[in-house]
Amino acid sequence: MKNDSVVLDTNIVLDAFVFDDPAAQPLREGLQRGALRWIATQPMRDELARVLAYPKIAKRLAFYQLEAAVVLAQFDTLAQIVDVAPKATVTCKDADDQKFIDLAVAHNSLLLSKDQAVLCMTKRLLALGPIVRAAIANIA
Repeated sequence: MKNDSVVLDTNIVLDAFVFDDPAAQPLREGLQRGALRWIATQPMRDELARVLAYPKIAKRLAFYQLEAAVVLAQFDTLAQIVDVAPKATVTCKDADDQKFIDLAVAHNSLLLSKDQAVLCMTKRLLALGPIVRAAIANIA
């Protein structure tokens, strides 16, 4: 990988820091040891805070004996907040996902996502530089 920065969509953050998905373990470890530099924007953090309050996610937090504040503290500790990126030359069908694409393109970063609206753009994104991955294992 040319660049050690990574952009994580909200579902990947949930997998890593709420659902404790075993496939996310290399990602968590890579972030914690500094092998990967997670870049994010304030709107990405705001989205995570909003999603953590969804009733379905709140139930999962309770199941895992977590609080939203703990997940947000991990975000604050591990993610480097950067300026919102300008709109990329490619447009995602899901406007909520555009901010992740824009940031990855602007920083030539790895974009980790499981979102079909993002994954279907892989060829167009590869032409711009960032690598989009659906699988999160073996990245660190």
